[in-house]
Amino acid sequence: MDFYAGVLNARQERAGLIADNVANADTPNYKATDISFNDALSAQLGLPSTTGADGDAPQYRTDGVVALNGNDVSLDTERVNAASNAEATQAATVFLHQSTTDLVTALRPNPGGI
Repeated sequence: MDFYAGVLNARQERAGLIADNVANADTPNYKATDISFNDALSAQLGLPSTTGADGDAPQYRTDGVVALNGNDVSLDTERVNAASNAEATQAATVFLHQSTTDLVTALRPNPGGI
């Protein structure tokens, strides 16, 4: 259960960063930020980072094209990232719900006594 709580927290953090990027798409000199999901999950679970970076700290993206105003946010990239993150969040939520349902079923007494 702790693992999937960490997964959902990391996904929520990433969703917030994606929303910030979209909100600042027209802000001059704004640089898009993101987190490494693996590092963020490691930080949530109290494990060492796989890349040596601080898992909770957002990092600037380096793959964006910088516009004339210094902004490197691509709304198309952000849409893809948001959809991918939402899909992974939904999958984790469904798995956590099913695991919880299975656990509750296993803890119920057997009414037939078998």
